[in-house]
Amino acid sequence: MATTTALRPAQRARSKHSFARPRRSPLLTALTGLVMLYSLVPLAWLVINSTKSQDDLLSSFGLWFGDDFSLFSNITDTLTYDDGIFLRWLGNTVLYVVVGAGGATVLAVMGGYALAKFDFPGKKSVFAVVIGAVAVPGTALAVPTFLMFSEMGLTNTPWSVIIPSLISPFGLYLMWTFATDAIPTELMEAAKMDGASELRTFVQVALPLLAPGIVTVLLFSMVATWNNYFLPLVMLKDPDWYPLTVGLNSWNSQAMTAGGDVIFNLVITGSLLTILPLIAAFLLLQRFWQSGLSAGSVKE
Repeated sequence: MATTTALRPAQRARSKHSFARPRRSPLLTALTGLVMLYSLVPLAWLVINSTKSQDDLLSSFGLWFGDDFSLFSNITDTLTYDDGIFLRWLGNTVLYVVVGAGGATVLAVMGGYALAKFDFPGKKSVFAVVIGAVAVPGTALAVPTFLMFSEMGLTNTPWSVIIPSLISPFGLYLMWTFATDAIPTELMEAAKMDGASELRTFVQVALPLLAPGIVTVLLFSMVATWNNYFLPLVMLKDPDWYPLTVGLNSWNSQAMTAGGDVIFNLVITGSLLTILPLIAAFLLLQRFWQSGLSAGSVKE
């Protein structure tokens, strides 16, 4: 009875400590608020100005609504302008993302799994090459890639954008590090003892465990391909093969030189429509993405 009485103060202290509110840093809260403001103000500007007519854009304040709510008419004009070229650019972007980012994810998953779970001569050299490739910016490779593809006759074709998008050193490195901890070696050995082939082990055992990492790499590859601007700008001359980034920039150049900014409202509305699929993808895959980022951070 005395022991129980002696333990009660300690238990109350632990209980009080466990329910104590976490400490808050005013400085960190203020910095977080500034970063959030920096991120949301451009988005708010884009949404507000997408609701304005051409006349309101030229006469009203940027962060307040105009006299007329013209969002739906702006969307209609954007989708139908120049024989619906925006829809063509949207289809091109979806093609580059599905084939390029999807292919990059598949190659990263297969390569990362092999590098994480198999030993072979030159593995350290491969690691050095992958790390070096991650450090090289894509813009530095655009001109050499253009010269090489020009010799092969692939410029001004979708392949000039898709083939470079298939290579994702960062995705390969991410899957390599993720697969190292996500797939227990004992589980692979047990599958092989049960008679499973390497392919069956990879498909039925490894892939379910790699799902969070796969979604994470897919999101990074999709965003990089969707927002890719410099490579298509260098590779493509035909507007019919432009992605949304290059196409909207051509509209913006036209608006700035046509006199009177006659299609500036279409540029703004098109920019809003361009980011909506990315926002939807992040919202739909958010829980997989977060679990993929936090995987391996806690050791048992």
